[in-house]
Amino acid sequence: MARKNTSSPRVPKDLHESIGRYISEQGSRTFNYKQVSHALGIENPAHHRAVAMILAGMAFDGDILEVEPGKYKAITRTTEAEGIFQRRSNGKNSVITDADGEQIFVAERNSMHALNGDRVRITVAANVKGKETEAVVTEIIEKKEQTFIGTLKVDKNFAYLVTDSKFLATDIYIPKNRLKGGKTGDKAVARITEWTDETKNPRGEVLDILGKTGENDTEIHAILAEFGLPYRYPESVNKAAERIPDDITPEEIGRRRDMRGVTTFTIDPKDAKDFDDALSMRKLDNGNYEIGVHIADVTHYVRPDTALDREARERATSVYLVDRVVPMLPERLSNGICSLRPDEDKLSFSCIFEMTPAGKVTSPEICRTIIRSDRRFTYEEAQEVIETGKGDYAAEILELDRLAKILRKKRFETGSVDFDREEVRFEIDDKGHPTRVYFKESKDANKLIEEFMLLANRTVAASIGIASKGKTKAKAFVYRVHEQPDPDKLLSLSTIARQFGHKLRTTGSPLEINRSLNKLLEDIKGKPEEDFLSIMAVRSMAKAIYTTTNVGHYGLGFEYYTHFTSPIRRYPDMMVHRLLERYLAGGRTANAEKLEEQCKHSSDMEQLAANAERASIKYKQVEYMADHLGEVFPGMISGVTEWGLYVELDENKCEGLVPMRDLADDFYDFNPESFSLIGRRHNNRYRLGDKIRVQVARADLAKKQLDFVIVDEKNPPRTLDTLGSKPGQRPQPSPRDKRNRRKRR
Repeated sequence: MARKNTSSPRVPKDLHESIGRYISEQGSRTFNYKQVSHALGIENPAHHRAVAMILAGMAFDGDILEVEPGKYKAITRTTEAEGIFQRRSNGKNSVITDADGEQIFVAERNSMHALNGDRVRITVAANVKGKETEAVVTEIIEKKEQTFIGTLKVDKNFAYLVTDSKFLATDIYIPKNRLKGGKTGDKAVARITEWTDETKNPRGEVLDILGKTGENDTEIHAILAEFGLPYRYPESVNKAAERIPDDITPEEIGRRRDMRGVTTFTIDPKDAKDFDDALSMRKLDNGNYEIGVHIADVTHYVRPDTALDREARERATSVYLVDRVVPMLPERLSNGICSLRPDEDKLSFSCIFEMTPAGKVTSPEICRTIIRSDRRFTYEEAQEVIETGKGDYAAEILELDRLAKILRKKRFETGSVDFDREEVRFEIDDKGHPTRVYFKESKDANKLIEEFMLLANRTVAASIGIASKGKTKAKAFVYRVHEQPDPDKLLSLSTIARQFGHKLRTTGSPLEINRSLNKLLEDIKGKPEEDFLSIMAVRSMAKAIYTTTNVGHYGLGFEYYTHFTSPIRRYPDMMVHRLLERYLAGGRTANAEKLEEQCKHSSDMEQLAANAERASIKYKQVEYMADHLGEVFPGMISGVTEWGLYVELDENKCEGLVPMRDLADDFYDFNPESFSLIGRRHNNRYRLGDKIRVQVARADLAKKQLDFVIVDEKNPPRTLDTLGSKPGQRPQPSPRDKRNRRKRR
């Protein structure tokens, strides 16, 4: 029997030249090896690898620019440029240029002590083949306002702040008359006041003392301060809130639809105090249902351009941390006057629908109302009613649950993506220390509320968007939009999913792609790869933002969508309420430029709040795992990088790093194509999604970082007294390894 010829076809001789011509035609567009291969008509996988290698070599030689792993563009560099300075505590400073987003290295001696985020002008040094391009900062055009968090050290003659910042390698010298009462061991917020060329350390002043380092309140306030988020209210704003009357006048009631006689209730988390929304329900004579989605009428109390409004606008969102909520509005409003508490008359802005028993929505009405909630349910209480059919207002809850399931089914049929992951939660003792990790699961009661809030948000957006469609000048409005996923990220997700035996469409209509994505998410449920692939699916999506330009919401499959249902905790919802009031009264269109400016600020603040929430979760995870040093846990490789493996523990979803230096049994190379580390000698592989066992080696609270070591037959668990020590010596490289390393340089 003839042996099949498995040798790869010969690579075309002029391939390098063809690639060069293709690149020269791309201008500022980016490309990857698959796009280049397709453009050149190259279909053979072996030739694809050759294209990838040529592109990587050209980037290494400085002939093209790698803007992100595996993605390239032609260099349009000039000798002078402007951009944003990126300072790093490891000394690897750089500038991201405005022209093409190139990241150019800046040595500290050439930085003019620019700080992270400063806008600078640079001169780019002449490119030397095989060497990294460098730049010299010639001018700091615009300094970014910023503060630094750290721990004070106060000696007899001087003081300094040891910063927690990943953006600053040096301590900040603090004159003793600028300490604001701070003492050694205090965590403080400081700013840099001076940093001359002659001094190694910047000089600064303390702005605030947060408390003793290590105390729970101190560390949580430090997380907020790190992201530039407020951790207390100005006294003037609290006083303004206290002056707001909480009575409702007969004149105000007369201007509203009175729905106090309709069965109404709230369903919220058990620890919630700010009740944004309530549902009402009654059966109509024609057999249909009248369902009301009632939202706290915050803008009745918070008038434009008052002290309260300016503070809410600046904050833009409430911040939800592990052990507390930092509200957008003072508690007198968020937990009191505006909150839809039971057995109290409350002002609301409402979407009222007539729905058939089959779930068809007719005759939506948006109006201002007065309501009176009959009962406050927790999600757990409402869930028990759904599961048992017994309890207060069981008939209403069961019917709402049935209708919500119809709405949900229709939503997925028309293109909504089913992202439904467990959320990590902690039980905290009275000192703020985490004692247990558990998972918040979205059940029918949660989904009931979700569907009716989505319906209200969609209805409000359509009421303005559809009315403006086709007009010469559409009315300016605030939309919540979600653009289509990046094709490269979708292709990457498809490639990874294929490694686990799953398929995903990457071409076709948005509906076809979303249905394929939903099938993938359904197929992986309960399987080892579920967490990893669902996270990758979320990462393949664009971020939802606020804007006046409506492009629809891809993830939900909605042509029109906004945020209307949470004005106690989101400023864009307040903006929407005010626009609705204006337009329902026949008012002219609002200033789109000002709205867009506030939309961008709200999107930015939402991202900061999400980062702070993740940081607080990470801090508590590290604090929790510090009680489990030396213990062994099963986990899954959740990330593969050049510096090591990230592992997420099965039991509690805590994530830690297995540093490359601790993989002492071999020399490992990072393969971005297969998301794996591959041993040179023994061909051992650690791949994304692999199940492994790890031992908790280190828990660094200051850096919010966990370090693990792999436990298997070759690497038995270490004792506690050796975990903190350096790992065993790595094997010496072979002569061939040394030659390969020299080639890569």
